[in-house]
Amino acid sequence: MSAAVLLSGAAGACGDAAGGTSAPTPTASAAVEATGTPDARADLAARAALAMDKAYAALYTLDEGGGKTRNVVATVGADGTWKVDVGGGALGGTADVSLVSVATGVYQCSISSATNPITPTCVKLADAGKRVPKEYDLQVQRLFRQWLSVFTDRQAAIAVTAVQPLTGAKGDCFSVDSTAASLAAPVDIGIYCYSADGVLTAARVSFGVLKEVSQSTGPATVQLPGAVVAGPPMSLDAPPPVVQPSLAPSS
Repeated sequence: MSAAVLLSGAAGACGDAAGGTSAPTPTASAAVEATGTPDARADLAARAALAMDKAYAALYTLDEGGGKTRNVVATVGADGTWKVDVGGGALGGTADVSLVSVATGVYQCSISSATNPITPTCVKLADAGKRVPKEYDLQVQRLFRQWLSVFTDRQAAIAVTAVQPLTGAKGDCFSVDSTAASLAAPVDIGIYCYSADGVLTAARVSFGVLKEVSQSTGPATVQLPGAVVAGPPMSLDAPPPVVQPSLAPSS
């Protein structure tokens, strides 16, 4: 199933509807000690290891707080390629956007939808294995790939404790905190939930609460949804207003 179909299919359940509840700010669990719980850390590392080799496509909702909810589709190929589609993720919420990682690099791609029937194109953001520039970073893609290597690293400065599942979340949940106060946290502190086969089912982090809606089998490989073009990527922020020239005669 295409990303556009998945994103539009859940549009009725998600939207920037006023009156939504604010996403809770993640805090370290009171039960987390300096070294966390050894068994919980091993369990999280095992789930993350499974996630590294798991091919799947899943639809999520991302509650960013303030009544702002987006649809997110994560697609992970059996070869490690991946694509994360975010509804309204660019141009101030007016354009759907993808981040795609393939052998040749990481790309930002536009997405065609019923309300925006375009020909998808892609712009390269970074070489393979490199981080996305901050101004084009959707953040949510980190949940599916970037932080798995931290969770499997027993030397990483994190503490892990098993906690009760987030409301409506499936699988087992783990509170992750940083143990190095003087350094930047290697991952976003919060709560991460995984199914037994390694698929992320929910997360509560600084930029919102993610919850799985549906899941299907992933492809052998993820391909770019459109041709690579030159030019600047789409801004995540709304474009500046167009100033109409004055029609008044000059003095």
